[in-house]
Amino acid sequence: MIRALAPLALLLAPLPAVAEVAEVRARPATDEVIYFVLPDRFENGDAANDKGRLTGDRLKTGYDPAAKGFYHGGDLAGLTRRLDYIQGLGATAVWFAPIFKNKPVQGPKGDESAGYHGYWVTDFTQVDPHFGSNAEFKAFVDAAHARGMKVYMDIITNHTADVIRYKEGEAEGFRYRSLADYPYSRRGGVEGTPINPGFAGDHHPGATNWARLTDPSFAYTPVVPKGEERVKVPAWLNDPIHYHNRGNSDWVGESALYGDFAGLDDLATENPKVVQGFIDIYGSWIDEFGIDGFRIDTAKHVNPEFWQAFVPAMQARARARGIPNFHIFGEVYIDAVDPGALAWHTRAAGLPSVLDFGFARAAIDAVSGTKGTDQFARLFDGDLLYKGGAKAALELPTFLGNHDMGRFAMFVKQANPGASEAELLQRVMLGHSLMLTLRGVPTIYYGDEQGFVSDGNDQLAREDMFASRVAVYNDNELIGTDATTATANFDAAHPLYRHIAALSEIRRKTPALMRGATKVRAFSDKPGLLAVSRFDPDTGREVVLAYNSSAAPLSAQIAIDMKSTGFTALLGNCPAAPAAPGSLRLNLPAFGTVICQASE
Repeated sequence: MIRALAPLALLLAPLPAVAEVAEVRARPATDEVIYFVLPDRFENGDAANDKGRLTGDRLKTGYDPAAKGFYHGGDLAGLTRRLDYIQGLGATAVWFAPIFKNKPVQGPKGDESAGYHGYWVTDFTQVDPHFGSNAEFKAFVDAAHARGMKVYMDIITNHTADVIRYKEGEAEGFRYRSLADYPYSRRGGVEGTPINPGFAGDHHPGATNWARLTDPSFAYTPVVPKGEERVKVPAWLNDPIHYHNRGNSDWVGESALYGDFAGLDDLATENPKVVQGFIDIYGSWIDEFGIDGFRIDTAKHVNPEFWQAFVPAMQARARARGIPNFHIFGEVYIDAVDPGALAWHTRAAGLPSVLDFGFARAAIDAVSGTKGTDQFARLFDGDLLYKGGAKAALELPTFLGNHDMGRFAMFVKQANPGASEAELLQRVMLGHSLMLTLRGVPTIYYGDEQGFVSDGNDQLAREDMFASRVAVYNDNELIGTDATTATANFDAAHPLYRHIAALSEIRRKTPALMRGATKVRAFSDKPGLLAVSRFDPDTGREVVLAYNSSAAPLSAQIAIDMKSTGFTALLGNCPAAPAAPGSLRLNLPAFGTVICQASE
């Protein structure tokens, strides 16, 4: 299925030892620190692929390094070259935005942009030429494994690039047309021409039933533009019958599952041929490249039955490849501390894990000072709602900001417009302290460790790590440095880089911070104290974590385990012994963190 042409140099490159790869794969997902990166914006290792082997202007090649919405030149060669930098930060797994071949440019005239982000896939079987080749991807995976690092792919099943057009509806913006008003059994609405006789509806999964759906013009009449009839790979993706063809989603109710995601062709993931097609596609990437996990884009916009079939199939393929701890986590974008809404997708859809948007919201609000630390208590209380309970919650990837919502430092700065640079740095460091020590799998958004701030979400939060030519990036004042994005930012001496690296090392050496249960000890409805205990999963030894989200020092007594009779400081100022059995006196500076490990 997957095509690869390997340059001689790559074929001759040394491969990691089998024992080393087995050791990497045996490591549980809880033990990782993930680094999330957009390959196009990280490092340009091969200028020859900047235009993706295409010719013409930017509307043909997608390449314009001075425009925020076009390719800038980053690639797999650059990522491979910078593995030292990523590993030095303490990251043990690299998750990157999709690398599949994309439609180079799409969008209405005058508002075009490029597929540099990877989410407009046309060919699911090969690496986009802007990023390199399948052989270079294999070289990257092998290089990461040789260092003891895992590789997570970002995958999409909800949609493809925007290829299909509709004959009708342009004047109304291709408004969503519902199942009730435009049933599968009629062309053009309930009073229209009968079509698809015998089709029993999309909730009947049998292949025989779906074979009766032969006419895709039940809501709109889909049209594939001339020259794009075979642009999608595998070939079955070119047939409009495999899509919903109901117009643009309004993100509410039914349309969230059946509507086009801002014009992107929405696949009929209820169709067994689509289910099996994606099992074959992504199973091949596991088989041929030995990757270690999937982040699933737009997971909540796909029907639960799809995941109930897809996830077990991927886990079985991974086990057969010798990958027992294949980490699968879905994107369920909910901008609220609402563990129930996230947990629903682990129970009803069978997703093993989801990105913890609730954690991001709690961290942003607490560190920004807009709310107290009490949201964390509610967050952790909700861990029991996930399928597998609190143990499953340990595998939730936690994060502070991302390529869609914007950067963590931006939210902190917006909430504190008069704050000094020193205060902003302290607040951002506190956010990373929370993420790297509380339950979940810490996920660092590339550039955050260099003080990137961003001016907004989406394209405005996707700055270049190599020297940028984008004016709207280069005028940003970064945190913790006098540098700008106009120069390369791979500074291992940056205070945020050093802070993250130090916390990653503490985490790696402290099993309680990776796999330990959580007990909330103290919280506040205003900026101030958050304290929790985490416990070594083997010895039960307590590790006390305390954070101060306020701008003033604080002192407090917190409850601890009666068996904890002495403490060693892993970070900050910890007392050597409790004030009394079961009670520990803590003193924290403004925006401070302490990590106190009980004596064995």
